[in-house]
Amino acid sequence: MTGTTSYPHLLAPLDLGFTTLPNRVIMGSMHTGLEDRAKDAPKLAAYVAERARGGVGLIVTGGYAPNRTGWLLPFAGKLSTRAEARHHRTITDAVHEAGGKIALQILHAGRYSYHPLSVSASAIKSPITPFRPRALSDRGVRAQIDAFARCAALARAAGYDGVEIMGSEGYFINQFLAPRTNKRTDAWGGSAANRRRLAVEVVRRVRAATGPDFIVVYRLSMAEFVQEGQSWDEIVALGKEIEAAGATIINTGIGWHEARVPTIVTSVPRAAFTSVTARFREHVGIPVVTSNRINMPDVAERVLARGDADLVSMARPLLADPAWVRKAEDDRADEINTCIACNQACLDHVFQHRKASCMVNPRAARETELVLSPARHVKRVAVVGAGPAGLSAATTLAARGHRVELFEALDDIGGQFGIALRIPGKEEFAETIRYYRRQLELTGVKLHLGVRATAGALGGFDEIVVATGVVPRVPDIPGIDHPSVLSYVDVVRHGKPVGERVAVIGAGGIGVDVSEFLTQTPLDLAGWRAEWGVTEGGGLTTPSPAPSPRTVYLLQRKESRIGAGLGKTTGWVHRAALKAKQVHQLSGVTYDRIDDDGLHITVDRRPRLLSVDTVVVCAGQESVRSLAEELPGAHVIGGADVAAELDAKRAIDQGTRLAAVI
Repeated sequence: MTGTTSYPHLLAPLDLGFTTLPNRVIMGSMHTGLEDRAKDAPKLAAYVAERARGGVGLIVTGGYAPNRTGWLLPFAGKLSTRAEARHHRTITDAVHEAGGKIALQILHAGRYSYHPLSVSASAIKSPITPFRPRALSDRGVRAQIDAFARCAALARAAGYDGVEIMGSEGYFINQFLAPRTNKRTDAWGGSAANRRRLAVEVVRRVRAATGPDFIVVYRLSMAEFVQEGQSWDEIVALGKEIEAAGATIINTGIGWHEARVPTIVTSVPRAAFTSVTARFREHVGIPVVTSNRINMPDVAERVLARGDADLVSMARPLLADPAWVRKAEDDRADEINTCIACNQACLDHVFQHRKASCMVNPRAARETELVLSPARHVKRVAVVGAGPAGLSAATTLAARGHRVELFEALDDIGGQFGIALRIPGKEEFAETIRYYRRQLELTGVKLHLGVRATAGALGGFDEIVVATGVVPRVPDIPGIDHPSVLSYVDVVRHGKPVGERVAVIGAGGIGVDVSEFLTQTPLDLAGWRAEWGVTEGGGLTTPSPAPSPRTVYLLQRKESRIGAGLGKTTGWVHRAALKAKQVHQLSGVTYDRIDDDGLHITVDRRPRLLSVDTVVVCAGQESVRSLAEELPGAHVIGGADVAAELDAKRAIDQGTRLAAVI
């Protein structure tokens, strides 16, 4: 420790007998896509080495299959040959040179595989993948166990300090454990003891293959959130057997990928599932890790101090800020670039088969291509607009050594994030504004609030960056100027009163957010559990969402399903929330007029009157480009560049990349 007393539990070393972890932070497995090609090993090495320098106690890689049948995708990351192991030396050497420790995650996808070679306990197709798996014979099961052991031995030969065996989230091992997916009647199915046999044998064989002085982490599914999952007694019994089989550490897995309970999105309360780990921890004698929605040091410290776990696992928070641990050590938590659990550039990318990164840190997994070196020639730079694009550009420019002035017409920074953070479940967006506010101070950006910059006032700058954002688009509907009509900015930012019956025009991301704003209230952990039907112990119960205070109609011109354009990993959560609040959703709508009677529309060629008190317009945005048009040599970024559906991921990336080359 380096003098801090704020996080004594978080920063305490952990003696594992044959090795010591310097603190209680594990960088959880996060597949980036760099694992899938040997040519990307140097990029992956740079990515994990930066986190090792940041002080993480133990890094766990993205998942590597132990054989071809275990591939998540065709030709995805695999470790089954000595030739493949040699490529890993680049990765492990980089971490060790940075002073860190690293474990390779062994992930067999089972029926979650996106290829026709998939295998599982039984031939039951997953609802989230296109292929039905082949049920393994007894000999086939034993061959898979052999593959796990060989993969672990190769990991040790490649220089890894340990492995994590992925036994949760509905992957291959989990498929043997749960009656939902294991319908076998042989020695690998039927009774709970038989269903546990594969997992226990994998751990036993991995320990035998790697020796006593090698970290073996087992990721154990402690809350399934699916029908016909394991019972709590079965989970506890499995944990005891996993410990006896030779595991060093047990990590917490929460939910299956096909579960209909959100576990990682921003609306999930911080540390929502640590009580599940605490309940399990009393049954085993080895260190236990808790996980999910732990993103700041004070949260992690409280979890550890009250005895919920021995360590915390964080994946996305270390995408967002590789120096997370160092900042905690130095009592600089206010400088942490907090993961806001948006999933837009990490998990959404992974499920779209794209390389992962991070919305708030576009350098994540791009460390070798997005290099922020000191400026060769210091310039005087004006940045106009303090939304996400302007903030990322201004702070990155200043960090490189430029003299930067930032102009914002409003009385505070944040832009559209200042609106987003007011949406129930998106309060985390305030952390990004806090981070940038601190970065403006640290990098010496001169901030001008309440100042609308003009072309004439910017004449003395060497470079000008225009990030003036967007304004709501006003659709051409008769009566759009009626007193009952408000924009989403009026409602969310300015708090203008809204009636009990509301029509929301436009069902993109903003329309969905506004509908949630109008129907929900912020939830504490108990309220969230009730809303989604989750018990404190990790079981399922009947959801009991609080009734909406308003009747809301969410409308769109498109014929497609509402919410179809939302993120892969978050859209279903929003759609479920709208359904729970009984929001009326109408597609293929023609807006005829607005008058004292309400909103007149046509749906399915039939006229209809929505007798609403308020109409909220969320019909897109238009770029604010007047300043850019007066300054033809200026750099234009963010919403001022493209006003399509608001995209903070693109805005922050664009601002950072521009600042890297000026």
